[in-house]
Amino acid sequence: MSENVIFCYSGTGNCLDMTKNIAKVLGDTDIIMMRSRPTVTDVKDAKRVGFVFPCYGGGLPGDVEKFVKLVEVSPDAYTFGVCQFAGYPGNGLHMIDEIVGLDYWAMMSHQCGYIVLFPHQLMVPPMTPEAAQARSEKTARKIGEDVLAGCEKGGRPPLFKINELEYKGWPMITKLKSHNFLVDTAKCIGCGQCVNICPNGNIRMIAGTPSFGSNCYQCVSCLQYCPKQAISLGGFTEKRERYHNPNVPAAELMENVIHID
Repeated sequence: MSENVIFCYSGTGNCLDMTKNIAKVLGDTDIIMMRSRPTVTDVKDAKRVGFVFPCYGGGLPGDVEKFVKLVEVSPDAYTFGVCQFAGYPGNGLHMIDEIVGLDYWAMMSHQCGYIVLFPHQLMVPPMTPEAAQARSEKTARKIGEDVLAGCEKGGRPPLFKINELEYKGWPMITKLKSHNFLVDTAKCIGCGQCVNICPNGNIRMIAGTPSFGSNCYQCVSCLQYCPKQAISLGGFTEKRERYHNPNVPAAELMENVIHID
Protein backbone atom coordinates (compact mmCIF):
# COMPACT_ATOMS: atom_id res chain seq x y z
CA MET A 1 0.00 0.00 0.00
CA SER A 2 1.13 3.54 -0.70
CA GLU A 3 2.16 5.90 2.10
CA ASN A 4 -0.88 8.08 1.34
CA VAL A 5 -4.46 7.09 0.50
CA ILE A 6 -7.22 9.43 -0.61
CA PHE A 7 -10.81 8.24 -1.01
CA CYS A 8 -12.53 10.28 -3.72
CA TYR A 9 -16.04 10.75 -5.05
CA SER A 10 -16.40 12.84 -8.19
CA GLY A 11 -19.28 13.46 -10.58
CA THR A 12 -18.00 16.12 -12.99
CA GLY A 13 -14.32 15.39 -12.34
CA ASN A 14 -13.69 18.47 -10.19
CA CYS A 15 -13.07 16.49 -7.01
CA LEU A 16 -10.91 13.94 -8.80
CA ASP A 17 -8.85 16.75 -10.31
CA MET A 18 -8.47 18.27 -6.83
CA THR A 19 -7.47 14.86 -5.45
CA LYS A 20 -4.87 14.28 -8.15
CA ASN A 21 -3.35 17.70 -7.53
CA ILE A 22 -3.15 17.06 -3.78
CA ALA A 23 -1.61 13.65 -4.51
CA LYS A 24 1.06 15.23 -6.71
CA VAL A 25 2.21 17.27 -3.73
CA LEU A 26 2.12 14.29 -1.35
CA GLY A 27 3.67 11.75 -3.73
CA ASP A 28 3.17 7.96 -3.44
CA THR A 29 -0.62 8.18 -3.21
CA ASP A 30 -3.37 5.71 -4.01
CA ILE A 31 -6.65 7.39 -5.00
CA ILE A 32 -9.53 5.02 -4.21
CA MET A 33 -12.73 5.92 -6.02
CA MET A 34 -16.00 5.78 -4.05
CA ARG A 35 -18.44 6.07 -6.95
CA SER A 36 -19.20 2.38 -6.50
CA ARG A 37 -18.19 0.14 -3.60
CA PRO A 38 -14.50 0.88 -2.95
CA THR A 39 -12.21 -2.03 -3.84
CA VAL A 40 -9.98 -1.19 -0.84
CA THR A 41 -11.24 -0.39 2.66
CA ASP A 42 -8.37 -1.59 4.88
CA VAL A 43 -5.87 1.28 4.85
CA LYS A 44 -4.33 0.74 8.27
CA ASP A 45 -0.84 0.77 6.71
CA ALA A 46 -1.28 4.27 5.27
CA LYS A 47 0.45 7.18 6.99
CA ARG A 48 -2.07 9.74 5.72
CA VAL A 49 -5.72 9.10 4.77
CA GLY A 50 -7.92 11.69 3.09
CA PHE A 51 -11.46 12.05 1.77
CA VAL A 52 -12.37 14.38 -1.12
CA PHE A 53 -15.98 14.77 -2.22
CA PRO A 54 -18.69 17.22 -3.36
CA CYS A 55 -21.82 18.33 -1.52
CA TYR A 56 -24.98 16.48 -2.60
CA GLY A 57 -28.30 17.34 -1.01
CA GLY A 58 -26.63 19.07 1.92
CA GLY A 59 -24.49 16.06 2.78
CA LEU A 60 -22.42 13.25 1.27
CA PRO A 61 -23.06 11.93 -2.26
CA GLY A 62 -24.29 8.45 -3.12
CA ASP A 63 -23.35 5.76 -0.64
CA VAL A 64 -20.24 7.59 0.58
CA GLU A 65 -21.42 7.69 4.20
CA LYS A 66 -21.90 3.92 4.16
CA PHE A 67 -18.53 3.36 2.48
CA VAL A 68 -16.61 5.57 4.91
CA LYS A 69 -17.97 3.49 7.79
CA LEU A 70 -16.24 0.47 6.22
CA VAL A 71 -12.84 2.13 6.03
CA GLU A 72 -10.26 0.89 8.54
CA VAL A 73 -7.72 3.59 9.43
CA SER A 74 -4.75 3.31 11.77
CA PRO A 75 -5.22 5.33 14.99
CA ASP A 76 -1.81 6.84 14.24
CA ALA A 77 -2.74 7.99 10.72
CA TYR A 78 -3.14 11.66 9.86
CA THR A 79 -6.64 12.19 8.44
CA PHE A 80 -8.03 15.01 6.32
CA GLY A 81 -11.15 15.91 4.38
CA VAL A 82 -11.90 18.27 1.50
CA CYS A 83 -15.38 19.29 0.30
CA GLN A 84 -16.02 21.06 -3.00
CA PHE A 85 -19.38 22.72 -3.51
CA ALA A 86 -21.25 25.21 -5.70
CA GLY A 87 -23.33 27.39 -3.38
CA TYR A 88 -22.95 25.89 0.10
CA PRO A 89 -20.73 23.19 1.71
CA GLY A 90 -23.37 21.21 3.58
CA ASN A 91 -22.51 18.72 6.33
CA GLY A 92 -20.32 16.19 4.52
CA LEU A 93 -17.16 17.13 6.39
CA HIS A 94 -18.97 17.00 9.72
CA MET A 95 -20.37 13.55 8.85
CA ILE A 96 -16.94 12.12 7.97
CA ASP A 97 -15.42 13.72 11.05
CA GLU A 98 -17.95 11.86 13.20
CA ILE A 99 -16.97 8.56 11.57
CA VAL A 100 -13.18 8.73 11.37
CA GLY A 101 -12.17 11.99 13.05
CA LEU A 102 -10.38 14.59 10.92
CA ASP A 103 -7.12 16.26 11.86
CA TYR A 104 -7.50 18.76 9.02
CA TRP A 105 -10.32 19.84 6.74
CA ALA A 106 -10.93 22.36 3.97
CA MET A 107 -13.74 23.45 1.66
CA MET A 108 -13.85 25.32 -1.63
CA SER A 109 -16.50 26.40 -4.14
CA HIS A 110 -16.07 25.26 -7.74
CA GLN A 111 -18.13 24.84 -10.91
CA CYS A 112 -21.69 23.59 -10.27
CA GLY A 113 -22.22 20.11 -11.69
CA TYR A 114 -25.94 19.86 -11.00
CA ILE A 115 -27.37 21.77 -13.94
CA VAL A 116 -30.85 20.58 -13.02
CA LEU A 117 -30.89 23.39 -10.47
CA PHE A 118 -28.24 25.86 -11.61
CA PRO A 119 -25.99 26.59 -14.59
CA HIS A 120 -22.42 25.40 -14.11
CA GLN A 121 -21.14 28.98 -13.70
CA LEU A 122 -22.60 29.09 -10.18
CA MET A 123 -19.84 29.32 -7.55
CA VAL A 124 -18.76 31.56 -4.68
CA PRO A 125 -17.62 34.15 -5.59
CA PRO A 126 -18.68 34.14 -9.27
CA MET A 127 -15.76 33.74 -11.69
CA THR A 128 -14.88 32.30 -15.07
CA PRO A 129 -14.30 28.54 -15.43
CA GLU A 130 -10.61 29.26 -16.08
CA ALA A 131 -10.28 31.30 -12.89
CA ALA A 132 -12.15 28.65 -10.89
CA GLN A 133 -9.81 25.94 -12.16
CA ALA A 134 -6.75 28.03 -11.33
CA ARG A 135 -8.11 28.60 -7.82
CA SER A 136 -8.72 24.87 -7.41
CA GLU A 137 -5.16 24.02 -8.41
CA LYS A 138 -3.73 26.65 -6.06
CA THR A 139 -5.93 25.42 -3.21
CA ALA A 140 -4.91 21.80 -3.85
CA ARG A 141 -1.25 22.73 -3.58
CA LYS A 142 -1.88 24.52 -0.28
CA ILE A 143 -3.85 21.57 1.11
CA GLY A 144 -1.11 19.14 0.05
CA GLU A 145 1.54 21.27 1.75
CA ASP A 146 -0.56 21.54 4.92
CA VAL A 147 -1.08 17.77 5.00
CA LEU A 148 2.64 17.09 4.53
CA ALA A 149 3.37 19.51 7.37
CA GLY A 150 0.84 17.74 9.62
CA CYS A 151 -1.21 20.90 10.14
CA GLU A 152 -4.31 20.62 12.32
CA LYS A 153 -7.42 22.63 11.57
CA GLY A 154 -8.54 23.11 15.14
CA GLY A 155 -12.23 22.70 15.83
CA ARG A 156 -14.73 20.40 14.17
CA PRO A 157 -16.26 21.02 10.72
CA PRO A 158 -19.50 23.01 10.97
CA LEU A 159 -22.93 21.42 11.26
CA PHE A 160 -25.83 23.14 9.49
CA LYS A 161 -29.24 22.11 10.82
CA ILE A 162 -31.10 23.09 7.65
CA ASN A 163 -28.83 20.80 5.62
CA GLU A 164 -29.61 17.93 7.99
CA LEU A 165 -33.25 18.24 6.96
CA GLU A 166 -32.33 18.54 3.28
CA TYR A 167 -30.15 15.42 3.45
CA LYS A 168 -32.95 13.35 4.99
CA GLY A 169 -35.20 14.21 2.05
CA TRP A 170 -32.52 13.80 -0.61
CA PRO A 171 -33.12 10.05 -1.33
CA MET A 172 -36.75 10.74 -2.18
CA ILE A 173 -35.78 13.70 -4.37
CA THR A 174 -33.21 11.65 -6.31
CA LYS A 175 -35.73 8.88 -6.86
CA LEU A 176 -38.27 11.33 -8.26
CA LYS A 177 -35.66 13.08 -10.43
CA SER A 178 -34.46 9.80 -11.87
CA HIS A 179 -37.66 9.53 -13.89
CA ASN A 180 -36.88 12.79 -15.74
CA PHE A 181 -33.95 11.57 -17.85
CA LEU A 182 -34.46 12.06 -21.57
CA VAL A 183 -32.41 10.75 -24.50
CA ASP A 184 -32.31 12.49 -27.85
CA THR A 185 -32.22 9.46 -30.13
CA ALA A 186 -31.22 11.64 -33.07
CA LYS A 187 -27.98 12.54 -31.25
CA CYS A 188 -27.29 9.32 -29.34
CA ILE A 189 -24.68 7.10 -30.99
CA GLY A 190 -25.19 4.16 -28.65
CA CYS A 191 -21.60 4.25 -27.38
CA GLY A 192 -22.57 2.97 -23.92
CA GLN A 193 -20.30 5.37 -22.05
CA CYS A 194 -23.19 6.44 -19.82
CA VAL A 195 -23.70 2.81 -18.76
CA ASN A 196 -20.06 2.43 -17.75
CA ILE A 197 -19.72 5.81 -16.02
CA CYS A 198 -22.83 5.40 -13.83
CA PRO A 199 -21.61 4.64 -10.28
CA ASN A 200 -24.75 2.76 -9.33
CA GLY A 201 -25.44 0.55 -12.36
CA ASN A 202 -28.62 2.53 -12.98
CA ILE A 203 -28.32 2.70 -16.77
CA ARG A 204 -28.56 -0.09 -19.34
CA MET A 205 -28.71 -0.17 -23.09
CA ILE A 206 -31.96 -1.31 -24.68
CA ALA A 207 -31.98 -1.55 -28.48
CA GLY A 208 -28.93 0.72 -28.61
CA THR A 209 -30.44 3.47 -26.43
CA PRO A 210 -29.80 4.24 -22.72
CA SER A 211 -32.59 3.31 -20.33
CA PHE A 212 -32.60 4.78 -16.82
CA GLY A 213 -33.72 3.08 -13.61
CA SER A 214 -34.85 4.70 -10.36
CA ASN A 215 -31.69 4.06 -8.29
CA CYS A 216 -29.88 7.28 -9.24
CA TYR A 217 -27.31 9.23 -7.19
CA GLN A 218 -27.87 12.39 -9.32
CA CYS A 219 -24.15 12.71 -10.03
CA VAL A 220 -25.26 13.41 -13.66
CA SER A 221 -21.91 12.18 -15.01
CA CYS A 222 -23.86 10.48 -17.78
CA LEU A 223 -25.25 13.86 -18.85
CA GLN A 224 -22.11 15.97 -18.40
CA TYR A 225 -19.76 13.51 -20.11
CA CYS A 226 -22.06 12.39 -22.97
CA PRO A 227 -19.93 12.98 -26.11
CA LYS A 228 -22.99 14.04 -28.11
CA GLN A 229 -24.95 15.86 -25.39
CA ALA A 230 -27.77 13.45 -26.08
CA ILE A 231 -28.87 13.10 -22.43
CA SER A 232 -30.87 15.68 -20.48
CA LEU A 233 -32.61 15.68 -17.12
CA GLY A 234 -35.86 17.44 -17.78
CA GLY A 235 -36.38 19.33 -21.01
CA PHE A 236 -35.04 22.66 -19.78
CA THR A 237 -31.54 21.22 -19.27
CA GLU A 238 -31.23 20.47 -23.00
CA LYS A 239 -30.14 24.06 -23.69
CA ARG A 240 -27.88 24.42 -20.66
CA GLU A 241 -24.17 24.20 -21.29
CA ARG A 242 -22.58 20.95 -20.13
CA TYR A 243 -19.53 20.98 -17.91
CA HIS A 244 -16.90 18.53 -16.75
CA ASN A 245 -13.39 19.14 -15.54
CA PRO A 246 -11.08 19.62 -18.52
CA ASN A 247 -8.33 17.53 -16.90
CA VAL A 248 -10.44 14.46 -16.11
CA PRO A 249 -11.54 12.14 -18.94
CA ALA A 250 -14.58 9.92 -18.46
CA ALA A 251 -12.36 6.83 -18.29
CA GLU A 252 -10.72 8.05 -15.07
CA LEU A 253 -14.07 8.23 -13.27
CA MET A 254 -14.52 4.53 -14.08
CA GLU A 255 -11.24 3.52 -12.43
CA ASN A 256 -11.17 1.77 -9.05
CA VAL A 257 -7.71 2.92 -7.97
CA ILE A 258 -5.47 5.60 -9.46
CA HIS A 259 -1.85 5.75 -8.32
CA ILE A 260 0.15 8.99 -8.26
CA ASP A 261 3.91 8.76 -7.67
